[in-house]
Parts: sequence; structure tokens; C-alpha cells
Amino acid sequence: MLALKRLRLPLLSLAIVCAASRSAGAQNPGRSPARAASWRSVGPDGGDARSFAADPVHPNHIYMGTTSSWIYQTEDGGLSWTRLARLGSSNDDDLVLDNIIVDEADPHTLVVGAWVLDRPDGGLFISHDSGATWTSIQDMRGQSIRALAQAPSDRRIWVAGTLRGVYRSEDGGVHWTQISPPQSVEIHEVESVAIDPNHADTIYAGTWHLPWKTTDGGSAWHSIKEGLIVDSDVFSIIIDPVQPNVVYTSACSGIYRSDNGGELYRKVQGIPTTARRTRVLLQDPVNRRIVYAGTTEGLYRTQDDGVTWSRMTGADVIVNDIRIDPRNTRHVLLATDRSGVLRSEDGAVTFQSSNRGFSQRQVAALLVARKGSQAIYAGVLNDKGYGGVFVSSDGGDTWRQQSAGLGGRDVYTLAETESGKVLAGTNQGIFQWDGSTWKPDSKVEREVAKTAYVLRRGKKTKVTTRQRVPEEPIAGRVNKIVVSGDRWYAAGAGGVFTSPNRGAYWKGGPVLGRRDLRLLAAQGDTVLTGDKSWLALSRDGGASWQALARPEALHWLNGVALTPDGQIWLGAREGVFLSADQGQSWRSMATLPVSDIDALRYDSELKRIVITSATSSLVLAIDPAAKTWKWWDAGWTLHSVHFLDGRMVAATRYNGVVMEPSEPSNAVTASAATVGR
Repeated sequence: MLALKRLRLPLLSLAIVCAASRSAGAQNPGRSPARAASWRSVGPDGGDARSFAADPVHPNHIYMGTTSSWIYQTEDGGLSWTRLARLGSSNDDDLVLDNIIVDEADPHTLVVGAWVLDRPDGGLFISHDSGATWTSIQDMRGQSIRALAQAPSDRRIWVAGTLRGVYRSEDGGVHWTQISPPQSVEIHEVESVAIDPNHADTIYAGTWHLPWKTTDGGSAWHSIKEGLIVDSDVFSIIIDPVQPNVVYTSACSGIYRSDNGGELYRKVQGIPTTARRTRVLLQDPVNRRIVYAGTTEGLYRTQDDGVTWSRMTGADVIVNDIRIDPRNTRHVLLATDRSGVLRSEDGAVTFQSSNRGFSQRQVAALLVARKGSQAIYAGVLNDKGYGGVFVSSDGGDTWRQQSAGLGGRDVYTLAETESGKVLAGTNQGIFQWDGSTWKPDSKVEREVAKTAYVLRRGKKTKVTTRQRVPEEPIAGRVNKIVVSGDRWYAAGAGGVFTSPNRGAYWKGGPVLGRRDLRLLAAQGDTVLTGDKSWLALSRDGGASWQALARPEALHWLNGVALTPDGQIWLGAREGVFLSADQGQSWRSMATLPVSDIDALRYDSELKRIVITSATSSLVLAIDPAAKTWKWWDAGWTLHSVHFLDGRMVAATRYNGVVMEPSEPSNAVTASAATVGR
């Protein structure tokens, strides 16, 4: 019998190989939602859900971890979700919360382990009031927490696995000590831990290179790898609560069982090898013959102790965690990448989305339709068939996916034409919405001169005509589309392209030999483009280009803008720069209260330069004529701000779309200040 309780594999969905570098950060104490954001999140629903933990007293009260520092909760068994708290400091949005445990001895106490994807950083957080307030544990600051367990026989004892090794607390998580050898070349990068249900000193630790065991609280460790493929990364270890000698281990090479406390393993067969990266195994709490396996290629179920398996979802569902209601085992929740929470009421036979109130989309593009419409368009990344474009027709109250024809492509930019058509720049060209589906709009033609001789009045006459010759369509990533009257411009992997006829065809290519261009702005026939450290200007609609010398202090450019009177504005990691003479000279806007500019654009309706920062929640609007600015504190780190009936709507990196909570108003309570003097 597969006596499995839970097997977690905390891996991100995009990992192709099993052994991968992962990391995480020391954080400040968490903040309550009221202080975390003054603007409200409006969607679109869905995104990456990582982990579940239920209140043992009130099973409908479930906590959920995400990849962007937020903990959500539901009090109706997963029908709807609300934000509970964002862990870390005010600007942290990259904590992966893969381990949430509700203290069995005190359900008001929650312990959460966090890590960060791209650096060895993270932390451990504890709450004693059901998540209302949080404390960052000093001993574990800076630790990339990959695994967490509470001892069944002594609830004061906790064990954590980090990139540095194994740590233990004997006072309910307040103080921690490393119990693996600090200089060990083997026991580090600990991805999983388990504690014997009867003996708190017997601890298992799974690393990115095989498992280890101690029976004396960490004084001595020995390898338990017999029967495992030698290069196996151990994602999870669980112990049968009734027969502690029965140990299950999940590795990159499959699932293994030991009947003698890990001293010898044998491989458990059943699930196809193509779905062997099993992140979570969960046994039905009533019928022990039923076991669910959450993999990177869907949810599997066995009803005969693992002899045969059936896949219950599509192969595109990446399952991070499973929750089965102990009172009604037909009620199953899945925490997934991209598709958020999936809910089943029939024992996993069918699933439906259950993401109301849960918004963790990575919004790369935001478009607010022209006046007279309440439509908001959001283009997202990394969600494949669950992503693309989402549209709200009621100012953000409800959203629908509008991605037919995109084929799972990422959307980097959105633009609306004068006639109301919507264009999307993707990782594979340009698409146009025709009312029911997205159709490719990437045809490229080149004008060539063709010379011929014709007889006129008995004489040969040379006649030159210009013809359009088809070229390879725009196929690479399109970073920016700008509509300027009847002219459409696009910048991306192939350079800059122009459509002089509303998308009938495009022409263009590399700009002064440069192809991969991220930035674009246009006012009529004046076009500005560039990458992180290079700029070029065209005054004839992209027919010819002139390289511009960038400001000496600028090294990383993130945004460009052109004003109707010819000013050039740049937003960079080093701040904001302005040129009033077509790039011949520059001055720094040194008095602005933000740096590390993440986005900068000219809003034609507001007639302001709108700026956001990667390290601040402030939004700035600068009057380019008067050189004065006003600011708002959004409470979120934003990268794109637009206006809907005078009310600001913005995109976040990982938390979907947010909106001002107050009534629409063009007035700003903050004082204006002179810049650039």
C-alpha cells in the first residue's frame, strides 16, 4: 500500500532539467495588506499558486503561497480568495512561498519558508494571529528556505532545509541552529526534510545530490542512497505516520520507497516516465488505496495502491500542491503554475478554475481603450495557453481571456489604432484582433526599383517603376508598438518596422546595423528607438536614422518619450534625462524623488511624462513645458500607468493590474516641485 501523506516538489514550472540553480533573501518583517497597497488589485484572475495549508480546526480556512511574496486565504474552501499579507519589505515581490505550515498545537500560528529564484536569499516568517502580523526570524534572514517540517512528537521542534544546510529550532521557531556540518561538501542545497513521527531526533534531509539521515539530532549524519540513481536530486521525503520505517522519496529519476528507514530503496512504478517529476503525492484521507500524484505534466490518480494510474487533467497542468477536504474527499483543490487554483467537486474527474480574488499574473503590457470605452487590455507572460490577452469591459470589475489565435505566445506590448483596432506584439511577431480571434499582422515588403525599356513612337524609352517585394515576415519578439496617426511603428528583435498603410504591410529592419531594439517612441514622422545604452532618431518616419550620443551618466536605459514640441525624455537606472535640442545636449532631472526608472512615457491626453521606478511605489507625472511634477504613492511597484476617466490604472510585475481606489479625479494632493533647474 502507498501509505503517502504528502510529497512536495518545490520547483518552478519552467525548469527543464532536474538539477537547477535556485536561490532566495533576508527580508524585513511583513506588512499588513492595508499598508501594503493603497491601490486595489483588480485582476486578471489566476497565475502561479504554489502551496496550501489548512486550519485544522476550520478546514474551509485555507492559506495559499505564491511566487510573488503574497499569502492568500480562503474561508469558503477555495471558492474565493483574498490577499492576507505580503511578506518581506515593501519592495519585495519575488519571494517564493513554497512552505506554509499551520502549527498543530496552535492553529493561530503560521510559519512560512521563503526563497528567491535568482539569488541565494530568502527567510523564515512567523505569525501568531492567523497571518494578520508577521515577524521575520533573525536567525534565518538571508537563508533560502527550501523545506520546512514540524516534529509530530514535539510541536516545539521545527526543522528547515536551506541552501546552506539543515537547521533546527527547539522553541517553536524563534531561535535556530545549524545541525548539519557547516563546512560539509555534501549536506547543503537541502530541498526536503522529514522528521520521524515518534523520534524528533531522527531527521531525513534530501539534497540536490541524494539524501542523508541523522538519528541523534544532527550530531552524526550518514548517506542513504542505496537503490537510488546516483545523480538524483531529492525533492521530497515523507515518512509513513503508522509505519515509520516506510519512507518515500521523490527524486528527479522517479519515486522510491524504503521499508527500512531509508537504508535501501526500490523504485515505485506506475506513472509514465514522461511525468516523473512528481511535485506532490497525497493520499485520500478516507480511502487509502486512492493516491493523487501532482506532476509537471498533469494530475494522476491511482485507485489500486499505485498499480495503475490515470491522468485526470491535461498534460499542460503543472501541479505544485494538492488539497483534499477531509470531510468530503470529492472536494479537491490543485495549486498550479499559470492556471492558479483548480477545483473539483467530483473526486478529480473534472476541474474548473477557482481563482476569484486571486491575481498573480505577470502583466507585461497594459492598454486602456480610447474615451467612451471602459475596456482595459492586459498582456501577460509565461502563461502559455492560460495567458495571452485578458480584457475587462467594465473598468476592471470582471475579466475574460481573449487569446484565440495567439497559440500560447507571450504578449509584450499592446496598442490601439485610430480606428479602434488592437495590436499585440508577441514573442513571435505582431497580431491584430479581428473581433473574434488574433490574426498575424507581420507581413513585410520591401520597395525595389525596376527598370525596363518600352517603345514609344518607335524609340526605346527607359522607364523606372517601384515595386513591393515580399520579405520574411516579422517573426521574432516585438517589444513595442506605437501608433502615431496613420503610421504604425514596431521595435523588436528584427529592428524597427513601419506600416504606412494601417497594417497592410510593414517595411524596415535593422537600424544602423542594430537589430534587438527594446525602446520606441513616435510623434508623427519623428521616431526614437534604442536599447539599454544606445539611441537613434529618425525624422522621416524611419526611412533614415541618426545615432544619438547618450548622456554620459546613463548606462542602462529603460524608457524613452517624445513630446509634441520635440523634447526627448529618457528614463534610466541612473535617473531621468531631458534634451530640448534633438539629443545634442542632455540635462539630468536630479531633483526628482526617484531613480532606477523602470518605465517612462508621454501621455497624450494628460500631456504629461509619466514615470515609474523599479525600487519605489511612487508614480510621477511631469509637465514637460513647466518642468514641474506631481506624485502619487500607489503602494505597489509599477511599470506602466494609464488613465481611465481620470483614474489611474497600472500594471505590476507579478500582481496583475491595480487601480486607484478613490473616485476619479485629476487633482493630486501632493505638492508640485520644480525639476531640472
